[in-house]
This record gives sequence, C-alpha cells and structure tokens, in this order.
Amino acid sequence: MKSIFLDANATNVVTIEEPGTIRLQFKGTHLWGAGEHFDRVEFLSHPRRNEVEEVFTQQGTHTYLPQPLFLSDEYAFLVQSDRVFTIESQGDGEGIHLTLQGEFSPEDSLVIATGTPKETLKKLLSYLGGVVLPPAWVFGEWASANRWRSEQDVREALEAARLHGFPISVLVVEAWSDESTFYTFGEGPGLWPDPRKLIEEMDTQGVHLMLWQIPVYKALEEGRRDTRHEQDLAYVREHGLAVLNKDGTPYTIPEGNWFAGSMVPDFTNPATRDWWFSKRKYLMDMGLSGFKTDGGECILADDVLFHDGSTGKEMRNRYPQSYIEAYQEFIGPERITFSRAGYLGAQGSMLFWAGDQLSAWSELQAVLKAGLSAAISGIFWWGFDIGGFAGSMPSMELYLRSYELGSLVPVMQWHSEPVGGQFSEVMKSEDRINDRSPWHMAQKHGAEVLSITRRYSTMRKDLRWYLVREAEASRETLQPMMRPMFYEFGSTYSDIYDQYLLGSSLLVAPILEEGQRTRTVALPDGHWYDLFTGMTISGPCMIEREYPIGRIGIFINVQDSEFNRLKNSMATLRCCKEES
Repeated sequence: MKSIFLDANATNVVTIEEPGTIRLQFKGTHLWGAGEHFDRVEFLSHPRRNEVEEVFTQQGTHTYLPQPLFLSDEYAFLVQSDRVFTIESQGDGEGIHLTLQGEFSPEDSLVIATGTPKETLKKLLSYLGGVVLPPAWVFGEWASANRWRSEQDVREALEAARLHGFPISVLVVEAWSDESTFYTFGEGPGLWPDPRKLIEEMDTQGVHLMLWQIPVYKALEEGRRDTRHEQDLAYVREHGLAVLNKDGTPYTIPEGNWFAGSMVPDFTNPATRDWWFSKRKYLMDMGLSGFKTDGGECILADDVLFHDGSTGKEMRNRYPQSYIEAYQEFIGPERITFSRAGYLGAQGSMLFWAGDQLSAWSELQAVLKAGLSAAISGIFWWGFDIGGFAGSMPSMELYLRSYELGSLVPVMQWHSEPVGGQFSEVMKSEDRINDRSPWHMAQKHGAEVLSITRRYSTMRKDLRWYLVREAEASRETLQPMMRPMFYEFGSTYSDIYDQYLLGSSLLVAPILEEGQRTRTVALPDGHWYDLFTGMTISGPCMIEREYPIGRIGIFINVQDSEFNRLKNSMATLRCCKEES
C-alpha cells in the first residue's frame, strides 16, 4: 500500500507494512471517526470493522455507513481501499498504536495529514473533492410513513399536517409501487389515479415528493405472478444486467437476508443503468424531487463478479455507493437521494439517515453518537427517524425528547414501520397503526403532544435560513454542521458527547434519559445566550439547568452577526407555558 503525505510533518508517522497488516505509530491520545457508529464517538481501544452491514435495530458496533477515515489529536488517516478491514488501536499515554488488518489491494493507498481534527478533516475532504450541497428545501421538516399506500393516504397526511399546523417540506412515500418492479405505481381501484396531478398540487404547497427504491430484481413470493416483472427478469438474464456468480449465473441474495433470492443490478454496467433508469424516467418527467435509496447492503459473497472487473471483495463496501451515484447521475443536481448505506465517496452524495431503530431510550442515545461520528467522518447531511422506526410505540416522553433532538439535526424526519409490515412478527406492537406522526401520537398520548411538537416544527421552519446559511458555510469550509465539543473547542471537551454544536452558533444539549429533568451543560469560551432563561453566560463554565418535557438545552453564540434574528427564529419555543 502506497503512502501519500499531505504535509511534511506527516512523515513522523511510523508505518510498518506486513502481508495483510499495516501498523501505524503516532503521537496522540484520542481516536475518532471511521464512519457512522452507534456505540461511541471516540473509539481508541475499541475495535472497528470497516464493513457495510445491514443490522435491523440495535446496531451496536455494526454500521451501514463506514468511512475509512479517522482523526486523532495531531494526525488523520484516510485508507483509500474498498476492502473490508479491521481497526485495532491502543494508547500508551504518549502515543497511539493502530493496526489495520485486511486483504488490501496493491492499488490501495494510505493518506496522512497533520493538524487539529478540524484542520485534518478539511484536508482529507479537500483531497477527496469536497462535499455536495443539497438544495435549501431539504432543511425543512420531512414526513414519512411506510403505511401510505395510495394517493388518498398522501392527501390525508398532507391535510392532517395543514390542519394541525405542521409546515411539511418533504413527503417520503415508501409503499407506492407495485412491489415487484419498483418502478410502477401500485395498481388497484383508486390507488394512484393521477400521480402527476398530485405532484403538481404538492409543488404549489411547497412540498417535495420522494419515492422509495431498492436495488434488486425481486424474487416474488411463492404463488405470486407478475407478467411484466417476469419479462424484466428474462431481459436482465439475457443481457447480463445483474451481478454474476463466477460460473456466469446471476448472483442472488442469500437466505436469511432482506430480499433473499433476488438478483442484484450491476450499476458498474452502463447497459444496466440505461435499462434501469429508462423505467424510471417518467417519474422525473412528473416532477419527482428524488428517491429514498434504501438498502444496498446486499453483496454478501467475495467471488461475485461485476462488469467493471470488480469482485465481491471490493463491492461489499462499494456497492451501495455505486448504487447511490448511479441514481444521482440520473436525477441531476437539483434532486436528491436519501440513503441508509454508503461508503467512501458519500461526502459527495446527498443525504443519509441512521437506518432502523426501535422506539427505545437506548436507541435515542445511540443515534446521537451515530450523527456525531458520521459528521466528523465527512457525512454532513444526516438525520434519524424521530421516535424510532419499529416495535412498540414510543412513550409520550420518549417521543417528545426525540422530537426535540430531531428538530436540531441537519435532516428532520419522522417515519415508521406499519403494523403487519415485514418486521411485525419480530417487533410486535400493541397498536393497529404504528404511525409516528405528531397527530397520531397525540391521539395516543393527548393534545399536549401536538402543542409541543408544533412549536418545534414551527421553530424548524423559522430556523431554516440559519440551517441553509450554515450548510453553505459547511460546504465552503469543509466543516460539519453537527460538531462534537472536542472538535470545535479542543481536547478539554473530549469526554463530552451528549451535547454538540449545530453550525457555528447553536449549542444543543438534549435530554436523553427517561425521567431526566435536569442536566449539566458545558459552555465553552465565549458568550452564550440561554434561550429559555434569557440570560447571557460567559464561558468556559459548567452550569446546571432544568429541562422539563418540551424544553431542550439551546444556547446561542452572542457573537453571531445575526444573533437577534437567530434568537427570534427560536422564540416560538418560549411562547407558551412551561410543560412538566
């Protein structure tokens, strides 16, 4: 593996290469990054595996979105390899010993940069070509539910949002298709009478429609027939548009995995892309705003073959990224993809979300770690499913704490799996409908849910100018929107991962524990306006604050050039009586 040094001082790193192993020794006491990780942000002395994996809920040490990029106090490393490898690390008080083990390719390289984490992340992202800025409308509020299966369902959701005062910007519909071709609207009496007209009407309301996708030629359920789908499969086999086994037969997803038995499109083949997207072009002509590019974690054999000469060894990680990039080439820069899995190059891919979590406190804590670790690995545009995706419905307290946090990350979205869906037997719910919309949660828990969530949704709308401003700055400076305290203010804060900066001027301190009503907030150097007390506090200092349900720690940097506008944009959170 060749080494690329971005700075003269980078040569101070001791590199020892052996077959299948690379050992690094360098000065430092911390280690961060390596992609989106749910267990912890700093991973010194905790193993990491650089592998795209699909794990339904409770991800632990697994990740949909690894990044072979990690930061230390004075150095940062980028492993330009598509291969699966492990990362072992130890610190001895004076330096770090890092061991990478895997079947690396001779074409792989190790890029080394020196400086603070802020400096080195910028250098590595610049080396990779920077990040892509999504359109401004993505920073509004997103609504999603797997249970919407018809135009009527969509219209009812939009009307409920209007009636209850929720300014939705994006609507994601998953169950829109015939569930076989995944490019045809579901057929049946009254299901989708006029999608084009629906999209036109949504556009006049300022709502952008996105549709769900999955990269498979689906193996239909036993006894089910679909003539058009059968013709598609015959065409795919005849023209070699699928990933292949080494004997030339189409690879199929192994049993026990999502969409088992399905063939997988080979997006390294231009003929595959042409055929696949020719079936979806009419959706672009209708005015669709993008796709939820789900899945991609489907290459589970090392010896499968791709059109460009790659094998499963490279494509285990690379496949979801090639899938996303094929969609982005098709849809163009004004539309977006919203993905769960990805790999190196995700910095230039639109948006990501944290995948599937249960409605549980431990999962709420995990997604904050995931967002922060993703951010400092170069994944800037990220969000999670507010209130959780699966299992029993969240309690009122969990839902509202999740809503508070979800309104203050780059992508604000609520979503849910339906009762009777694919995980209903695994994660049973006592409810007939798993809808995590604020109005459905209010039916379950009372009108107070609407009162609180509406204020946070209104705040999000009023704050969009700031999010857009900070996103543009992130693209220019190559600094993430979500920033752990250590990243912005130094190693003094290297043990604090339950608060963060959102952009340059908002410090967010969420409540993440059941029953918690107070918390300690670490304020760094500067002058910070406490949104709920109206006090300005000079840091650095540690303060104790009460946060009843409906309140989250928010502190505004007084030195922001638009401080008054920023404060006024969040005034809706203070306008009503205090909840308890």
